[in-house]
Amino acid sequence: MYQYHTLNNGIRIVFRRNDSKVTHSGVYINVGSRDEVGSDEGMAHFIEHTLFKGTEHRRSYHILNRIDGVGGELNAFTTKEETCIYASSLSQHLGRCLELFADILFHSTFPASEIEKEKDVVLEEINSYKDSPIDLIYDDFEQYIFEGHPLSHNILGTPRNVRRFSPSRLLDFLRSRYTTDRMVISIVGNADFRRVVYLCEKYFGDYQSRASAIDRTAAPDYVHFRRTVNRHTHQMHVMVGGAAPDTFDERKVAFSLLNNIVGGPAMNSRLNVAIREKNGFCYTVESQYTPFSDAGLFYIYAGIESNALDRYLDLLRQQLRQLSETSLTPTQLRRAKQQFVGQLAITGESPLNEMQSIGKSYLTYDRVDTLEEMERDIESVTADELRNLAAELFRPDALSCLIYGNSQ
Repeated sequence: MYQYHTLNNGIRIVFRRNDSKVTHSGVYINVGSRDEVGSDEGMAHFIEHTLFKGTEHRRSYHILNRIDGVGGELNAFTTKEETCIYASSLSQHLGRCLELFADILFHSTFPASEIEKEKDVVLEEINSYKDSPIDLIYDDFEQYIFEGHPLSHNILGTPRNVRRFSPSRLLDFLRSRYTTDRMVISIVGNADFRRVVYLCEKYFGDYQSRASAIDRTAAPDYVHFRRTVNRHTHQMHVMVGGAAPDTFDERKVAFSLLNNIVGGPAMNSRLNVAIREKNGFCYTVESQYTPFSDAGLFYIYAGIESNALDRYLDLLRQQLRQLSETSLTPTQLRRAKQQFVGQLAITGESPLNEMQSIGKSYLTYDRVDTLEEMERDIESVTADELRNLAAELFRPDALSCLIYGNSQ
């Protein structure tokens, strides 16, 4: 199903062919905000913005027009551990996309005038983010949990740092970290694999093999906390969560299933039924799981009315305690597994989602699991495993809580 190739310089390629007229392509780089130190905080995200601002061969307008001008879409994003540059285009324009990716990754010049303009854009992004408590509470929660460690940093950085970024500092960061050993080219589309390899060789193969100097600081012990922050919001925004398996933990699949049972996207999740459907306390209640390479977090978020806060927290504790003390019945377990596999299959139906998923997987594990392999792993999870995980990670003394509320 998936085809692989490694260029002589170490850049890896993962590909799946389909019959669509549209091809989705991207480059995943194993560099994110946790790779920043001190005054570099926010630089990975800022580079993601400014890679499109000029190269040795193109000005900003020409970069943006290269893909958009033929009806495609060019975009990028940054996480705490990865950066991704990607495009969607008609299949005949795959070479155009790959050539542009190589140009901006290896020939960006970060023109001073463009950098100054983009600072204002990013500063506005930071301000906009601060106006969205639903988004901000996730980053604040991670900041308290990983206090003092790069994993605690907001991906956007700080206004102080952003204002101080210079072209030379951006180039130094790019050249020292965005190296061939940390890159994966991911493609899903209608193309012959031999042509895919040929195009990747043509546009990426001549760059010298380089290894990154990144030495990531190990994730710290979790800092458990209870904190209420006064914010002028109509709702109370509540985040409860704590430690979870990391990316390489063999319990990751089991916890992913457990998280889906607790508060996944389905309307029949335990929290949605107990809190929204039965009591009407909130519009949004959800649980998310984020595994990092050497740490993991789960978060249960809800936006609720202030007079329902205590009742909400009681119901939440009841649901977590029930999962910790009582194993799922065989019927409950079977249904939970069927639901989770179905959700994964639906997500994978989007070729763009698939391109991003297999790029990240190949970058992280040097392999990509098929849906059948994922289904087999999910099927192997037992009710006792789920209960033991819940008993370990949902203990009251293992959970942290952050509340945004208006005390006035």
